[in-house]
Amino acid sequence: MIAQVIVDVAAKQTDRVFEYNIPPELKDVEIGSRVVVPFGRRKVQGFVVGISETTEFSGKLKDLLVVVDELPPLTPELVELSDILAKRIFAYRITLLQTMLPRVMKANYRKILTPLDEETAKLSLFNKEEIDLNEVTDLKQIVKIKKLIEENKAKIEYLVENKAKKKQEYLYNLALGQNAYLNIKAQIKSNAVNQQKLIKDIINNQESYPKTAKQLESELNLSAGFLKQTVEKGWLKRDLIETYRDPLANFKGKNKSKEITLNPGQNRALSKISQAIKERENKTFLLEGVTGSGKTEVYLHAIQKALESGRNALMLVPEISLTPQMVEQVKARFGSNVAVLHSGLSTGERYDEWRRIRRGEAQVVVGARSAVFAPLSNVGLIIIDEEHESSYKQEDTPRYHARDVALLRSKYHHCPLVLGSATPSLASRARAQKGNYELLRLTERANSKALPEVTLIDLKQVEFAGGQFDLSVDLVEKIKEKLARREQVILLLNRRGFANFMLCRSCGYVMQCPNCDISLTMHKDTGQMQCHYCGYKTPIPNKCPNCQETQIRFLGTGTQKVEEELKELIPQASILRMDVDTTRRKGSYKKILDKFGAGEANILLGTQMIAKGLDFPNVTLVGVINADTSLQVPNFNASEKTFDLLTQVSGRAGRADKKGEVMIQTYNPEHYAIELAQSQDYESFYRKEMQVRHQGNYPPFFYTVLISVASKNEQAAAKFAFVVKRKLMQELHAPTIVLGPTPSSIAKIKNQYFYQILVKYKKEDKLNPILHELQDEAQKIKKQGLNVYIDNEPERII
Repeated sequence: MIAQVIVDVAAKQTDRVFEYNIPPELKDVEIGSRVVVPFGRRKVQGFVVGISETTEFSGKLKDLLVVVDELPPLTPELVELSDILAKRIFAYRITLLQTMLPRVMKANYRKILTPLDEETAKLSLFNKEEIDLNEVTDLKQIVKIKKLIEENKAKIEYLVENKAKKKQEYLYNLALGQNAYLNIKAQIKSNAVNQQKLIKDIINNQESYPKTAKQLESELNLSAGFLKQTVEKGWLKRDLIETYRDPLANFKGKNKSKEITLNPGQNRALSKISQAIKERENKTFLLEGVTGSGKTEVYLHAIQKALESGRNALMLVPEISLTPQMVEQVKARFGSNVAVLHSGLSTGERYDEWRRIRRGEAQVVVGARSAVFAPLSNVGLIIIDEEHESSYKQEDTPRYHARDVALLRSKYHHCPLVLGSATPSLASRARAQKGNYELLRLTERANSKALPEVTLIDLKQVEFAGGQFDLSVDLVEKIKEKLARREQVILLLNRRGFANFMLCRSCGYVMQCPNCDISLTMHKDTGQMQCHYCGYKTPIPNKCPNCQETQIRFLGTGTQKVEEELKELIPQASILRMDVDTTRRKGSYKKILDKFGAGEANILLGTQMIAKGLDFPNVTLVGVINADTSLQVPNFNASEKTFDLLTQVSGRAGRADKKGEVMIQTYNPEHYAIELAQSQDYESFYRKEMQVRHQGNYPPFFYTVLISVASKNEQAAAKFAFVVKRKLMQELHAPTIVLGPTPSSIAKIKNQYFYQILVKYKKEDKLNPILHELQDEAQKIKKQGLNVYIDNEPERII
């Protein structure tokens, strides 16, 4: 039998199938298997993407060397999916195959120097061990090694190591009968406390064995050393067993599932989805429901229908911060059937959850973007919550959109896809308008309560509280009023840090990142000036680095500064801040939200991660500190993102019995995105924004491709960008539009200058072949210090 393998080398020359003979001892090779193969002078990992009985190759095929896993890590569906996506999003197939797996399953390659004779092996260089060449940095040693290779006294070997490690623990079982333990008990000395504890537990709780080492250590306070002695005495026997790390351990028993009766609108939506599950239709539903309309409950009932039909379910949420609350609900409903996949898990937890899914031990998967590749088989339902969110688009290679992947998986499994949002993306809403998706609408809140009352505060005409010009007197007074009633407040400012930039009043110097064309942001809690693009940090200066004067000011605002100002204005307030800086540690999202949910703080201040999905019954006020931050971004969808953000965060108020209020501070109260967010009028916004997009020839009326050229040499980047532009202009014709090349709005990032070309088209058969040619060309010119990135349907064009 012949295995068709994609090797772990991401390059144009290797982006194809290589054939290998399957030796008789490797009969367990299947499509999706991870294997080690000889490739030139080295060994590399690869994935089996096909198996055949014959080959057209006339020479002798090399043999597969190793099958890495007992169970193929990828399903045949995911292997097929990688081929389709590679053609659509201009990525090498191996890159997609690797993306589908947990990062820990990526191969670790080592170059080892091995002596070829006994005399060489005795050299002090080897010290009786092989040498890992990746760790050799001494120049004298490098010269010696080179000489040994030339004289054929040593050779280089390439090792492929699997970084993924299973968690194992000892399981202790009874080695004797009940009478034997009674005899042992009679002989144990009274001061042998641990022996007494163990034998007493065995006699009284015989049915609870076998027990893990962890159980015995926690229940009886027995050490690993003591347990080892009991095995040596023949009292217990032990086995090393595989166990899973449990990322849901903290969710157990927190919330009991409640029986909720759906209202007529929810029932109508569920009925349509259930019918598609039953009839195995790959139908796409757009569930458009106002904030608080009970979309989550529709999801949970639909998942139940999929499980009842003997099939599995996949549910995506956009932000890791949404996962704790969503998992809480799904876990309460479906228990141990639930697995989670998101970047907040440790590598070990992610590996274990992924294996549970692959082995069919979890029927419901909840996760962020990359969970769309969960190795579920027999999928009966796919849900994408808050489908409008830009976080579903991967911003670096491979630049896939989770919605597009979900559509392909829905087609493969003949199952419905549900896209849910209070503010659907214009593209999805337009498809529903055309009948490509079926529109299901929830027009009322599930508890029949009114939507919160929204007040716009014009910052051009208000009095500010404090001296920072961030918080109006009206907003501060309303916060105090809510706190006096022991109610909670959510405040949104979509900008982290303390100040946006440092300015010297003597010479006008602004402290900038040395690697990027952007000013550094002040982070007061860490005492650092930081770049949010490349991560560069430097201490906050006491005087101007340019003129050495002390007349420096820190201007602009961020979540840290607002937190400090709130503490001055409302000393009695207990504030939790939620942004990238406070949520770096594992589990920090859940800790912050649990504290707020338990009433340990009365104000939750954060960036856009707090704007959606959160459900706290005691929150009666939402304040938006500056609604204009997303409106001023130079992007075609800035108005849509602003409307979405304001509508979503407004929906966090008044979700239970208490009436909700929203106060939005803005310098542009007359802008249609802000005006219509005040009334949460999505339909009017959709009509207005579609007119604007039509006039500008932007999505969803045109498809778009963004081509970025980057280099440390600005002239080189510009020159090649114009070469690309000329090629496009020669081959493409109206109504296709080619814009650029122009410098990116942030011209330099990580010491690379960026030039961009935007292609807008309706139907252009020649474009895809040209872009694949460009992808191949990019491999060659990389040696010249030029990087080319192709982004199909970009979320951001800046």
